[in-house]
Amino acid sequence: MYRTPITPDLSQFPTEFHCLLCSGSVFDSSSSPAAQVFYIDKDRGYFLKTAPKNTLLQEAELTRFYHSLGLSAPVLAYESLDRDWLLTERIPGEDCLNTQYLAQPERLCDTTALLLRQLHDTAAPGCPVTDLTARRLETARRNFEAGNFDRSLFPDNWGFRSGEEAAALLEALGPQFRADCLVHGDYCLPNILLDHWSFSGFIDLAAGGLGDRHFDLHWGLWSLAFNLKTDRYRDRFLDAYGRDAVREELLRAAAALEVFNA
Repeated sequence: MYRTPITPDLSQFPTEFHCLLCSGSVFDSSSSPAAQVFYIDKDRGYFLKTAPKNTLLQEAELTRFYHSLGLSAPVLAYESLDRDWLLTERIPGEDCLNTQYLAQPERLCDTTALLLRQLHDTAAPGCPVTDLTARRLETARRNFEAGNFDRSLFPDNWGFRSGEEAAALLEALGPQFRADCLVHGDYCLPNILLDHWSFSGFIDLAAGGLGDRHFDLHWGLWSLAFNLKTDRYRDRFLDAYGRDAVREELLRAAAALEVFNA
C-alpha cells in the first residue's frame, strides 16, 4: 500500500476532519485517479477517501454491511458536500501485494482462493445491493451499443478479438449468471488485507453485493496472473476454491463483462 507523506491543506477538507488531520501524520495513499485516499497515522490508523459528489454512497453502505459480517472496516463518517467523503478505520495488516505474501505465491494463491470461497458461502440477509448481476449486464449492453469500450485491449487483455465477439458471448451466456452469493466485485490482491497470513478484511467494496461468483473468480485469477507475472497458478486457485462451484464458460463470460467495464 503506497503512502507518500504530505502536509494537508485544511481548506480542502471538511471542518469535521480538521482535528483528526492535525493530530497525526498524513499520507497520500491514492491508487486510482477516480478518488483520493489519505492515510492518517493516529491511534490504530484511519483512511479518508474523497471522490466526486454522490459516488461514495454505495461504497459507504456496502462497507457498513460487510463490516457487520466481520468482513471489512467500520465506517466512521460519510459526508456528501461539494464532494463525497468517507472515513474508515484502518484494518490491521497489509494488502496481498506486500512482499511477505508475494514471496510465497503458492500459499498466497491458496489463501486468497479459500477466502473467496468463504466469502461466497457467507449468508447475507439484508444486503443493500441485491441486483448486482442485472445491473452489470445492463451496463454491458448499454456500453456495447454506445461503443464504450477500449478496442486497444483486444485480444491480449481479455482474449476476445472484438467487442462484437464479447457481446455475442454475453448474449448467449449472460442469462446463466446468477445473483445467489455475496461477492466483492473487485477481488484483487490490493483489496485483500492479511495480518501475518490471517484474514483482516476487504476494502474497496463499491462494486459488491449479491451477484454471481464468477465475477470474483475472474478477477481473482486475473490479479494473481498480473501481479505474479505468470498464469501458472490458475488451476491451483480453482482447485483450492472448489471446482464443484466453477463453470469455465461463465469465467469467460465474466471476462466479457469487463470488456465493457460492467
